[in-house]
Amino acid sequence: MKLKILVDNQAMSNFRAEWGFSCLVEAKENVLFDTGTSADVLAFNAEKFGIKPEQISKVVLSHDHFDHTGGLEWVLQNPKVKVFVLDSFSDETKQSIEKKAELIEVSKPVEISRSVFSTGKLSNSIDEQGLVLEVKEGVIVLVGCSHPGLEKILKKARKYGRIHAVIGGFHDFNKFDALEKVKIIAGTHCTEHKTEIQKLFPKAFTECSAGTEFEF
Repeated sequence: MKLKILVDNQAMSNFRAEWGFSCLVEAKENVLFDTGTSADVLAFNAEKFGIKPEQISKVVLSHDHFDHTGGLEWVLQNPKVKVFVLDSFSDETKQSIEKKAELIEVSKPVEISRSVFSTGKLSNSIDEQGLVLEVKEGVIVLVGCSHPGLEKILKKARKYGRIHAVIGGFHDFNKFDALEKVKIIAGTHCTEHKTEIQKLFPKAFTECSAGTEFEF
């Protein structure tokens, strides 16, 4: 399984940075998790990886914020794509997707693809879903912004196995004990406490930006 960071606030050389997040999961099928803020940046960075819309089978949107849904226009060029959103997404977002692709509403944990699962809807002030990926090393957790609390998402993900990696936006997460024994910690996008996390987990902390690729 490979993970390719398509959109992040920071970018490697030859990639473009943008406030937002998007990650491509290359497994049995190609699953796009979030789409960043704009179709332009998503398309530019995807092209750098050699990725075209027709190569993506499914899209999972973590939550209904522009910096995670704004690039949808690019991937919706593929009329065969299936888009998984929470049932609490706005009618406006749902209707815009339904005009161009198959919409699947999520409330409970569900299998998206082989070895790829949604956590289901987790709530706080904002509803959100994460992705749980099963690999040889254990479980990878992909998060958009972790508005419900990263510790809550990790607790849900541990039902699938031992957590090997956590990648994505951690927002204001500061219950750092929840990251004990995680081998790869890659806070992106909206992660506020990167410095503290790096000091506490220097071996696990991994720099990550648009253009970064992981292989498991």
